[in-house]
Amino acid sequence: MLNSKQRKYLTAQSNSIKPIYNIGKSSITPEMVKGIDEALEARELIKVAVLKNCFDDPKELGQIISERTHSDVVRVIGKKIILYRPSKNPVIELPQ
Repeated sequence: MLNSKQRKYLTAQSNSIKPIYNIGKSSITPEMVKGIDEALEARELIKVAVLKNCFDDPKELGQIISERTHSDVVRVIGKKIILYRPSKNPVIELPQ
């Protein structure tokens, strides 16, 4: 579980990254969850965009993805979801 200082740090880190997945009208598929899981292992911090043709709530989608990938939702800003999960060899140093 992330504290507020860690969330703030990860949000600042995510400003420079672009979304690597787009959630469209088909919503969340098992293939997308698998891809997000692999991306989290490789990068630790990723951003997912929810497209306009997806009618689901971004906060709910973030929660679902978080549960399925065992990651933390750092923040949901508009239609962007920021996810974090430390990999087996962590690269990002979180503040205490």
